Formats: sequence, structure tokens, C-alpha cells
Amino acid sequence: LIDSTLPGKLAECQVSDPAQREIFLVEGDSAGGSAKQGRDRKFQAILPLKGKILNVEKARFDKILRSEEIKNIITVLGTGVGREEYDIEKLRYHKIVIMTDADVDGSHIRTLLLTFFYRQFPEVIENGYLYIAQPPLLKLGKGKNEIYLKDEQDFNEYILKRTCEKKVVSYGKEKEELSNHRLMIFLGNLAEYYKVLTNIEKRGFFQDLTEAVIRQSIILKKFLGDEDQMMVLKQELAKQQYETIDLKWNNELDTFEMTVIPMAELKSELLIKNPFITDVGPIKIGKSLVYSADFQKARILGKKIFKHDFPPFVVTTKEKEDQGIVFENKKALLVHLIDEGKKGLSIQRYKGLGEMNPEQLWQTTMNPEKRTLLQVRIEDAVETDEIFTILMGDEVEPRREFIQNNALSVSTLDI
Repeated sequence: LIDSTLPGKLAECQVSDPAQREIFLVEGDSAGGSAKQGRDRKFQAILPLKGKILNVEKARFDKILRSEEIKNIITVLGTGVGREEYDIEKLRYHKIVIMTDADVDGSHIRTLLLTFFYRQFPEVIENGYLYIAQPPLLKLGKGKNEIYLKDEQDFNEYILKRTCEKKVVSYGKEKEELSNHRLMIFLGNLAEYYKVLTNIEKRGFFQDLTEAVIRQSIILKKFLGDEDQMMVLKQELAKQQYETIDLKWNNELDTFEMTVIPMAELKSELLIKNPFITDVGPIKIGKSLVYSADFQKARILGKKIFKHDFPPFVVTTKEKEDQGIVFENKKALLVHLIDEGKKGLSIQRYKGLGEMNPEQLWQTTMNPEKRTLLQVRIEDAVETDEIFTILMGDEVEPRREFIQNNALSVSTLDI
């Protein structure tokens, strides 16, 4: 049985009609305090949550009821729980908003809460009562003007749009000019491309090496299974100062594998550019690289980018007669244009909800006239049930397989 006494840390609202009432389930006491001060007391209630709640997918019902945070949520909702007591008509709020930080811990807490509602209160979702808040990650300022942005993608789009409005880029010997729209797409693809290459680099594959393999994989689609095509790749990598020390067939993987090592001059450059690396050993190019989700994503982006990757790139300012700045590679071009887009802006990053004062939290995340809320819906009950079981259950192998199969279609997976 759940004690019906409302928890002391609940900041209740004033109206009594459930259709007008909303409650924010807030990550942490600090953010909870700001939310309590910034809210509209008439119709907004606040319940701060301490730490990560229990994963109900793995817990027995009696253990669920012993969890202090879950007991508080059940009490606040007012519906009771279990076959004997549960009554959706007694729900005290018709808008339940999950409000967590925009980081990995916040994502995990959000997923645990979604699992809890899906397993224990499915009618809350079915009736459209469950929402997810969209707090900003950044605040940009210029003079007295301020703008809040939800995530890195919004930030990149804003900065690139700003620079595209001011700059003109031409490329190649013919100095072909990219239109405003094409430049925006090109730079957006470039930013995402280097983000993915950075992920691959963490596994020991330097960006110039990965790009050389990507270029050959576009031309030679099945090169891992063809020795002649692997020899072409070997020659291309030699131009990039990578020496092939081993090329052989892997019977277990049913593909060729190539082991390369940077030549002396390149090795020195790599060690200077990467101060955290003390030595550069042999690098194996094979199925584990080429079939990885990051490589495949970089390959898709590369096919779009390489259509315009013909240096030199010349950047000029619109409505000004200048000679322009010349760049011999696309990465230097991207860095320059991002810096141009940031000029004159103050940039503040919020690590968590608690860093915002009550007024900022109200204006960006809680004010019904300005906020963005995502409504939680179940489009396919059977598939949803299966996904929750895979991602939040005890079995590791199905979870690994699901992530591998879906890695290309998501940027962040809440687990």
C-alpha cells in the first residue's frame, strides 16, 4: 500500500481541476528549487527527484513499491497502483512533464521515467498526459538580444546560417561559387563529417587515413573482397605516407585485411598534432573499420562533400570588394567560417538545469507561451514493448544487437 500523504518536497499548485494542472518531475534538488521559484503557482506543481530512479523493467513489484522516489511519484499522481487500487480517473494532473538535464545522466533518468510510466501507468501515455521538456543547452547574446538553443545541432545551424549570410565561398580553378543554400548544406555536412571522423580517430584511425579509405570505398565498392582493389588502396595510402606492412586474406571474416604504419615524416607530424599519443603503432584496415556505423555514416557524408572538395577555397565578404582569404583544404575552411559565425556573440553553455536562474528556467522551459514540449506517444504497442524489454532488460546480447542495427539512425541513444 502507498501512503496517500503528499511528499514534503512537492510544491503544489493552486487550481483543483486536473485538466488545468501540470506537474514537472525535475532532476535534482538544485533545479527543483529554481523551478519552484520560477513556476506559475496557479497551475504548475514541482516534484524534485533525487538521483536515478529504480529501473522497473528489472525489478519485482514489491521492490518497486519500496523505492522512495517511485512512491513519491505514485502518491503525487493520485491514481493508486496495482489491480486493486489503480484508477486513472483519479489522476491529479493532465500534463506530466519530465524535465532532466541535457547530458548522459539526464538521458538515463528520462529513460528510466519513461520505462516506469510505460510499464506501470500506460494509460497516462495513451491519454496524452506525458510530456518531455526541452531545456536549452546554450544561450547566445549580442548586445541586449539573447537567444536560447536546445542542442549542438541547433547551435551549428544558427552559426552556419549567420556566416552564410555574410560570406561567399568559391572553389576550384574555375572559382565556382556556392549559393547560400548549397553553402549551408555543404558546411552542415562538413561539420557532421568531422564529428564522425573524430569518433573514428578515438579508435586509432587518423582522419587523413580514414578519409583516404572512404574515398576508395566510394570508387571501389567491394574492395575488401578483391585483392586488385586492395592493391589500388595500398598505392593511394602510400601517397598519404602510409606504408603497407601486411596484406592478407582473413578466412574467419571472409575479407582482406591490410596493416599500415605511418612513414617517418608523417609519424612525427601525427605525434605533434596529437599530444596525448606517445607512439603510433600498426593500424589494421579491415571489416571492423569499414563495416562500423561511424565509417558508413562518414562514407554517406563524404559522397556529398567530395562533389565540392576542389581546393583552393576562396572566402569573400558580401557587398565588399576584397581579395578574399584562400584555404587549401576544407577543414581549415570550416574552422574559419565557424569562427566568423561566432564573431560578436557571447556564448554560455548550461551543463544542467540548476545553472539557470528561476527567470531563465521559466522563460525557456516552463512558460506555455514560449516553451517546447514533446508529447510521448505509442505508435506501435507491440514494437514499443519489445524495445523496452531489449534496452532496459537483463539480456545484454539483444541490447548490443539492437544498438548496432540502429546506430546509423540515431545521434544519441538514451540508455
